[in-house]
Amino acid sequence: MSAEKPSAYRVAGTAPAFAVAPMIDWTDRHCRFFHRLLSRRALLYTEMITTPAILHGDRARLLGFSAAEHPVALQLGGSQPEALALAARIGADFGYDEINLNVGCPSDRVQDGRFGACLMAEPALVGDCVAAMKAAVAIPVTVKCRIGIDDQDPGPALDALADAVVAAGADALWVHARKAWLRGLSPKENRTIPPLDYDRVFRLRARLAAGPRPVFVGLNGGIGSLEEARALMDRVDGVMLGRAAYQTPALLAGVDRAFYSEAEPPAAPEAVAGAMMDYIAAEGARGVPVAAIARHMLGLFAGQPGARAWRRILTVESHRPGADAAVVAEALDVVRAAAAARAAGPEAA
Repeated sequence: MSAEKPSAYRVAGTAPAFAVAPMIDWTDRHCRFFHRLLSRRALLYTEMITTPAILHGDRARLLGFSAAEHPVALQLGGSQPEALALAARIGADFGYDEINLNVGCPSDRVQDGRFGACLMAEPALVGDCVAAMKAAVAIPVTVKCRIGIDDQDPGPALDALADAVVAAGADALWVHARKAWLRGLSPKENRTIPPLDYDRVFRLRARLAAGPRPVFVGLNGGIGSLEEARALMDRVDGVMLGRAAYQTPALLAGVDRAFYSEAEPPAAPEAVAGAMMDYIAAEGARGVPVAAIARHMLGLFAGQPGARAWRRILTVESHRPGADAAVVAEALDVVRAAAAARAAGPEAA
């Protein structure tokens, strides 16, 4: 391993104030390329990838990504320190900027594998996992967790997990401010039940900030807009949006100004759509179906004239045999026509 570098989470002005959450089946490489066109600075995450998949699967397919995606973090799922250390080293060799350990996913498949949110009950093991990964790589190692699981008291549960990973050298803790219910609720139900508890995360951040080694604490869960996210920055070190960023991706165009004081104008949705046509053409030459990329773009014009037609055309036409980047061009023409009709007003009808 190379000499340890200063963590980006500890260098003033470089901490990732805004991140797009890792989301299974959503934040694949095509989604991340699309999101990067909207924000140059947001920290992007892969979907959770299990350590067995990385150690024994097709690494190029699982871990390959475009250099344009930086900064991008690899999220791992696992609970065996040695395996996680090896997977983290592989991820670092692929060029990822951060390795993140999933301690928050509540799905049955994750529980069966003894990783994800069920690890909230084993803080010492999580600490061992973090220590092993820290020893294996020179890039930041972080943890994404819940405030507790099932009948745990979120107070001691979150503190125990946080103290274990801080002692192990974790560079940051991203906290989804909701309990994970592993029994009695589906993962979908657990997106809104039980209630969010931001105050619990605020207290953790205040306690760790006063400690001998202050650690970055970021907040995730239920944040629906940049305005909401920006208002939280007085109480935490960073914010992470999930479904809102995915379903209304145009909001990402405001991230660089709102969170990083960038002076450049935000990316225009039409320009982003044009860039994605080039990307679709390039990926299509490598055998990637249009539908695999277009599905991430459905919300680009949310709330704007022609948004419904945009979604319909991308959804339907991208699945047709021989579909190519022209599908996006067709949908974009409809959006432009709808915008022009609104601008002309009723008297033009």
